[in-house]
Amino acid sequence: MTEYELENLSHLPVPPPGTDAKRAALNVALDAFDNKQSDKLPRASKENVHHLRQTETTRTKRSFRMHLLSRQGMALAASLAALMIAAPMTFQYMNAPSYDGAPSIESTPIASVSGKLQTMTRGAEAPTDAKRDEADQAADKEIVARQKDVAMAPKKKAERLQPSVVAAAPARPPEPTGSVSHSAPFSRPAGLGAYSVGDGRMAMRDVIEPPPAVMQEQSRDTFDAKDINPIKQVASEPVSTFSIDVDTASYAFVRRALNSGQLPPKDAVRVEEMINYFPYTYPAPQSAETPFKATVNVFPSPWNANNKLVHIAIKGYELKSAERPRANLVLLMDVSGSMEPADRLPLIKNAFRLLVDQLKPDDTISIVTYASGSGIALEPTKVSEKNKILSAIDALGAGGSTAGAAGIADAYRLAEANFDKSAVNRIVLATDGDFNVGMTDRDELKSYVERKRQAGIFLSILGVGQGNHNDALMQALAQNGNGTAAYVDTLNEARKVLVDEASSTLFTIAKDVKIQVEWNPARVSEYRLIGYETRNLKREDFNNDRVDAGDIGSGHTVTAIYEVTPVGAPKLVDDLRYASKDDTSDRSAVPPPKTEPRATSPNTDSELGFLKMRYKRPNEEASRLIEQPILNATSNSSVETTTADVRFSTAVAAFGQMLKGEPYTQGYAFDDVLTLAQGARGDDPFGYRAEFLNLVRLAKSARP
Repeated sequence: MTEYELENLSHLPVPPPGTDAKRAALNVALDAFDNKQSDKLPRASKENVHHLRQTETTRTKRSFRMHLLSRQGMALAASLAALMIAAPMTFQYMNAPSYDGAPSIESTPIASVSGKLQTMTRGAEAPTDAKRDEADQAADKEIVARQKDVAMAPKKKAERLQPSVVAAAPARPPEPTGSVSHSAPFSRPAGLGAYSVGDGRMAMRDVIEPPPAVMQEQSRDTFDAKDINPIKQVASEPVSTFSIDVDTASYAFVRRALNSGQLPPKDAVRVEEMINYFPYTYPAPQSAETPFKATVNVFPSPWNANNKLVHIAIKGYELKSAERPRANLVLLMDVSGSMEPADRLPLIKNAFRLLVDQLKPDDTISIVTYASGSGIALEPTKVSEKNKILSAIDALGAGGSTAGAAGIADAYRLAEANFDKSAVNRIVLATDGDFNVGMTDRDELKSYVERKRQAGIFLSILGVGQGNHNDALMQALAQNGNGTAAYVDTLNEARKVLVDEASSTLFTIAKDVKIQVEWNPARVSEYRLIGYETRNLKREDFNNDRVDAGDIGSGHTVTAIYEVTPVGAPKLVDDLRYASKDDTSDRSAVPPPKTEPRATSPNTDSELGFLKMRYKRPNEEASRLIEQPILNATSNSSVETTTADVRFSTAVAAFGQMLKGEPYTQGYAFDDVLTLAQGARGDDPFGYRAEFLNLVRLAKSARP
């Protein structure tokens, strides 16, 4: 049993210290950790026990720990676990008699466990060794305090109950011997303690409330909550500024939720990440001198005929094999107890095996792991020694708590010690994001990663798992580490991220890429940016090279979509009654930043707006500027006259807004999304677009 599992037990209801429940739990525990039985345990299970000793914790909630360094200690911990897990469920079934041939709890003599219980009690007493560190002593005090709280819990709960309710609850008549009744819902005794034992079965009395039929662990997935981008009036706020985003984590998490028959949490839906999940064949730049190219399309909105969509498509230059720099990678792997399930550490190990096959013999890989502590699992090794790298990956197992900050620090130290100026130096962190030891504050971690980024070491994230996935932390670290954040829920997704898109994931061609659009008030009255809520920037940030922004990898595609209201079309925001036409009182008090003079169009009335993009080359700190007008003359008569890529990305944008509950697509249904996307499947060699169509169908019947 891992420490992660022990901690989770504290969230379950604690039964009373009844003699029978204790006796049953102790028997189970002692049998499980009997010398003969323990020899039959898998090797990995024994090894994980020794990973549970934790001396680095600084948080109160992590101080509930036990040192499972002896067989008596292990048995004590297991007995407590058995009490907390088995007893509440046992109380639910108290009315049901034991099955034929099954021993009753009453049949177990106390004498059979008394000697072992005394041994365990001696083993559990607080040690007085002078060498014991201060953290251990503090932990013991907290354990004692918690045990007192547990002992008092039934009494306190009983005091909170209304006496009249308890007294009025009639005793339940016993069921006939040999039968099992499921006619009434299972329930628990008042105050967690009113029961009697006899004839090999338990009968409840003083029943006051039925528990749920199925005990489910509440999800602890964490997402950033951001307000949806509002509609803005061009007259008062004509400039929109944001950082590009090439992450794809949101789409994969949404897919996992829909495949399980549930709608995803609204905060998990980031529309821009859903759009950018798919590869598009946008027009590309001709050479590496211009790292990316922007193509703009304007067409009527499919969900609001009065409005238009301004579709900005960016395609990054794709490095040829000979142009690609060497890779100096540190694989930082979470091997804590929470990573034990098959969709976490085992999946990540397979994913990194795929990555190794994609690298060149001259590339370098090292491995750092962390659980209760951190350490180097593989010193920097050339990919030409592939077997050595794969053996190091295969040897990893899960167990212990999650000292993520210590692992990050060790990974950066290793990357700095082996820094290669002519290579891409990148850390790839694979975790469920459940950091709970050491430095756990998100702002602290962001600042640390940001400082290391300035030294030329970037950080990318592979998130895994469900139930305690900390997406908010993973997004923050990737954004501040000049890296991408992906969510890997299947081996096929791992192949997409680390094989099909290995170049774009690992090799940056432009960093700190910002987009700014100035809208022409003669043509546009309102606008809103679809998605990018976590990437909004201030107007003055555009020319400030010290402000961080997103990066574009080799061959990356980025899509941004604005919905605009043309002048004369019905508006959602009313004009001010008392504002004059030249009133600028609502404008930003910050004066517009100075910028390079640009060649203006002879007739600016033909422009819907003006697009500007800033970026830095990977090894430069001064930004460069790209700009072009958004011409009304290039507008399409309908969405059907645009390219398949534009139509499909528009369908994904509509689907994302609907899942997020945005009010701007009301009247547009999932069937409309299917119709638009089906006609735009185009070339789909990996089946990503076909999969999307299936997700839309699943969303129609998914549970909230």
